[in-house]
Amino acid sequence: MQIPGNIVDISMTLDDVIIVDPPAMRPSIKMMEHGDNLDRWRKLYPGLDTDDLPGGVASAYETITLATHNGTHVDAPKHYHPVDKNGDPMKGIDEMPLDWFMRPGVKFDFRHFADGYLVTEADIEAELKRIGHELQPYDIVLVNTSAAAAYGSDHYIDSGCGMGREATLYLTSRGVRVCGTDAWTWDAPFAHTAKLWEKTKDPSIIWEGHYAGIEEPYCQIEKLQNLEQLPDTGFVVTCFPCKIRGGTAGWTRAVALFD
Repeated sequence: MQIPGNIVDISMTLDDVIIVDPPAMRPSIKMMEHGDNLDRWRKLYPGLDTDDLPGGVASAYETITLATHNGTHVDAPKHYHPVDKNGDPMKGIDEMPLDWFMRPGVKFDFRHFADGYLVTEADIEAELKRIGHELQPYDIVLVNTSAAAAYGSDHYIDSGCGMGREATLYLTSRGVRVCGTDAWTWDAPFAHTAKLWEKTKDPSIIWEGHYAGIEEPYCQIEKLQNLEQLPDTGFVVTCFPCKIRGGTAGWTRAVALFD
């Protein structure tokens, strides 16, 4: 098997230094350095002297407290509703078909859309015409938004355009089952939706891109990075999620491969 010439990491580094989540969701990483673990090793190996170990140090590791929606992750249908339109239980992340997560990729460059803008069918059709692509079943669609440039800033969470019900159903009705964004959420950022809610009190605007999955269950990847480094088409995405029993999401080291 030939290895592609280009492997682009499109995943976000999981850390507790660069803030990308609201306070209640932020991860915590406690580092246990090599020298901090000596007592544990001495208990494990009675009579062990520090000089017996290379450099006089033991192993290092981390203890992490985080949510399944921290970092780059894949949302399972179970995340957005317990049942689909037929009343059948939504699948958790451990139940999703693995062949969904290694497929040809398609990139939409929507960086020019304003933060909070909801992408329309017409926008998608115009982008497909621009890149000369016809969507195929199981294409993995990646949306490059203005949030990419906001990574590491206080306004990352509120940045990027959103994929609402109309845009999402356009994709899923054509067989797309995995899609992703470099924004914090697949939908329009919550702050923008909240402002619209204050004006309209229309419940249909709330989480509409996610709830569209009740019609046709799908998975979305959130908090991607480096999408600007990808061609519009001609690449493969691998984004296998961690297998968490009954999980609403799973972390992924998503990468794009192309020659």
